[in-house]
Amino acid sequence: MTKFFKHQVKIYYEDTDAGGVVYYANYLKFLERARTEALANIGLSNIKIKNDFKALIIVKSCNIDYKKSAFLEDELIIVSCITSFSKTSFTMRQNIFKNNKEIVIAKIHLVFVNMDGKPIKTPESILKKFQPYLNEKL
Repeated sequence: MTKFFKHQVKIYYEDTDAGGVVYYANYLKFLERARTEALANIGLSNIKIKNDFKALIIVKSCNIDYKKSAFLEDELIIVSCITSFSKTSFTMRQNIFKNNKEIVIAKIHLVFVNMDGKPIKTPESILKKFQPYLNEKL
């Protein structure tokens, strides 16, 4: 059975525009926080990856479908899983829910790179930690 990473976010005034609606670019921040917490959930961090593997995980591309808005003081749940792996990259699907209704769907393509920014093979130990979160059907 596939596992999912879950992260909760509360919307603050700073996240919204003058009308109290979450500014569209802030969803990228929420998604990034969820990915960072997903790493922590499996015993990793961006600093650990940098120090132990001399690597970084960078976003290659991002596709977001905004279905409904979020507003000031809403509580959101971000559900993330991995949908595919390649030698140097992986793709995550991240869905944002408000009151159990999907409001944002994001597909994020991430790449492992060395400190010079060149793609490198994903470390095997990291692949093993990600494996339970692989859901190719999403």
